[in-house]
Amino acid sequence: MKTKAAFVTSEDGPWHVAELELDPPKEHEVLIKYAAAGLCHSDEHLRSPGFWAGTARYPMVGGHEGAGIVQAVGESVTRVKVGDHIVCSFIPVCGKCRFCSTGLQGLCDSGSTLMQGNLTDGTYRFHLGDEDLGGNCMLGTFSEYGVLSEYSCVPIDPDIPLDVAVLVGCGVPTGWGSAVYAADVTPGDVVIVYGSGGIGSNAVQGAAYAGAKFLIVVDPVEGKRQFATTIGATHAVGTAEEADALAKELTRGVGADKAIITTGVVQSETISAAFNAIRKAGTVVITGLAGLNDININIPSGQLTLEGKTIRGTLYGSGNPLWEIPMLLGLYKEGRLKLDELVTTSYKLEDINEGYADMWAGKNIRGIIKF
Repeated sequence: MKTKAAFVTSEDGPWHVAELELDPPKEHEVLIKYAAAGLCHSDEHLRSPGFWAGTARYPMVGGHEGAGIVQAVGESVTRVKVGDHIVCSFIPVCGKCRFCSTGLQGLCDSGSTLMQGNLTDGTYRFHLGDEDLGGNCMLGTFSEYGVLSEYSCVPIDPDIPLDVAVLVGCGVPTGWGSAVYAADVTPGDVVIVYGSGGIGSNAVQGAAYAGAKFLIVVDPVEGKRQFATTIGATHAVGTAEEADALAKELTRGVGADKAIITTGVVQSETISAAFNAIRKAGTVVITGLAGLNDININIPSGQLTLEGKTIRGTLYGSGNPLWEIPMLLGLYKEGRLKLDELVTTSYKLEDINEGYADMWAGKNIRGIIKF
């Protein structure tokens, strides 16, 4: 069949929109008609020269946040059926590897070729003439239709609007889990969140839900700071220096308990600032990405040892998508998690370059494509 999709052909080019050929689903695969896709910063890394250090394959259909309805299933599919409403997990969850079976679904072995864009059998489903196109994170949700592994499908209740549910495919669980699981925020904690976009906003929601007493957001964009105060932040400042001083003031010189870095591209200066802002035995969680070859953690190891501090990374918020996605949507239905408010602007697929220009300009908490 044919599908209109947005893709990149090189790491320094624009998003192109064209009609592609899409193969039917094979064994353990499903055909999805997408209702919406999220414009996450991570897809823009495909257009950052050198970011993936040669590991990303081009051309690549973008998009790793997606929600839609199952149209057809291949042989042996058991997780979903035709007509099911699903949210895509940007890391497949096989349920059988060491990591899935020990409660680390976000590190499933099935995701080892995410940036190659092929499916689990090593082949491709998108084609432009004789050329194969990958799908970002084995998905490629910037497309009207997609074929993906059943391991990437999480069924959800059909009464939840798909253009809202799409947010829990990446940004919401990654941010939420960064606070609740990776940082292990507990009642009474003082928390700093660096960056308040699509991921950081949900780190704020997660930290507030977990009981943070003081929650300081750092973002240079005033609108994002103001928004953060409507979803749980108690303070919002423009610089890391202000956050450090405020955390010390609120704790009588002790420092923040936890610091979570959710900036679009993680800089060495931010890591150092977060490390200096936390107390003894405090934790820094790095959620945002930097280029694969960037060496950007520069801290005194003596201080790390003598003060017992922790720096850790997290993928997918250290959660389990098969549980996390329905659970978060349940909180949304109960009015305990804000999702509608996160969507700043909706775009047509043809306007994807405009959508990302708005993201870079700081206009959006989260933009989405609606099909």
